[in-house]
Amino acid sequence: MAGEDAQPIENLSELAAYLSEGEKPKSDWRIGTEHEKFIYCRENLTPAGYDGPAGVRAVLEALSERTGWEIVAEEGLPIGLKGEGASVSLEPGGQVELSGAPLSSIHQTCTEVHRHLDAVKAVSDPLGIGFLGMGVAPTWTREQMPEMPKARYGIMRAYMPKVGSLGLDMMHRTCTVQVNLDFLSEADMAKKFRTALALQPIATALFANSSLLEGRATGFASWRAHIWTDTDPDRTGLLDFVFEDGFGYERYVDYMLGVPMYFVRRNGRYVDAAGQSFRDFLKGELPALPGERPTMADWEDHLSTAFPEVRLKRFLEMRGADSGPWARICALPAFWVGLLYDDAALEAAWDLAKDWSRETRLAARDDAARLGLKALIDGRTVRDIALDLLSISRVGLKRRAAPGSQYSDETHFLDPLQEIAESGVTRGEYAAHRFVVEQGRDARALFEENSF
Repeated sequence: MAGEDAQPIENLSELAAYLSEGEKPKSDWRIGTEHEKFIYCRENLTPAGYDGPAGVRAVLEALSERTGWEIVAEEGLPIGLKGEGASVSLEPGGQVELSGAPLSSIHQTCTEVHRHLDAVKAVSDPLGIGFLGMGVAPTWTREQMPEMPKARYGIMRAYMPKVGSLGLDMMHRTCTVQVNLDFLSEADMAKKFRTALALQPIATALFANSSLLEGRATGFASWRAHIWTDTDPDRTGLLDFVFEDGFGYERYVDYMLGVPMYFVRRNGRYVDAAGQSFRDFLKGELPALPGERPTMADWEDHLSTAFPEVRLKRFLEMRGADSGPWARICALPAFWVGLLYDDAALEAAWDLAKDWSRETRLAARDDAARLGLKALIDGRTVRDIALDLLSISRVGLKRRAAPGSQYSDETHFLDPLQEIAESGVTRGEYAAHRFVVEQGRDARALFEENSF
């Protein structure tokens, strides 16, 4: 791993400095979009395993041959691809994720997604494989889900049941779409962080697409969001401290030092450090590696093991959305770019949420997962708040005025969300009703309507 031979971290200020190095002038702000999808065998609608002629490995190898992207291997087994500033990786249950390159506009992001899905379809059709865009696997049991040969996932599988009842479901039966955005300064980071964190329940409702589990309606708009409430309280949630005066890099470092570790990478292998302390690691007292102290590469790895609704690295990750169809992959960056990359829009968005109490924010997280756009926040429906935010985002995108080949700005990418908000019905609720009432629980019809 790059950086393993670097000098050990000498003091805590280096950890905060690492985060501050993400600061960029506005002219250099970029958009990085990530999305996951389930891979399944079209013949019998079961999840595809890793091996075999129609397995995940075969898909990765065929994608590499088609795109020219380099195969990433672990212990000699393909586990991903990299190329053109982007990567393809495997989630624990065989979900395939595109981590897009940092791009200047949503037009470019949408082109990247389209190119990726075209390549995926081209290599998968001959193999009899399909790709499903939903937030939770709608018909499969946990026992049906395959396990990908990545050592870090083995460590997580052993640890998850110790800290929550739904962590293994999170790993194997969920898919998400997220966007990564930049910040100008520590103050800009803090304002974007608290605004995005407060408003994540609105995004959860707008993108809710996981109302089915094992062929039954769950009663939730987003079962995926509910799963996160019982995964691991040490590394998930809405992070109350982000809303406190003085929040900045050092406070986030303090939070991360309290997040239990999963692993350390050494010589291409994963050392199990689950539940151990990065603070002890800094002192050379980590039980898994006694006498060793961490490098900045270890800190970078550790930052990736916390899963709050918004996460800070050298950029901010918005993590509250279920996976969905192609148009909504492009809608997520549009929603957040419109709100966070325009100063006036950011101020207006924060004005909507700044008076919410801690109890209001926590209730909003739970209620949005269960009730979707029908949830109430301080007496207002999430639907009404979502419509306000879409108006703010649309104005922010219009002022951004980033042109594409066919459009003068990026506002049209919000149209699928506008339709959902105006209807008051999430995609997950619609799919569940259609599956149970209209399709007679026909799984094939469900998969066909929700595949890429």
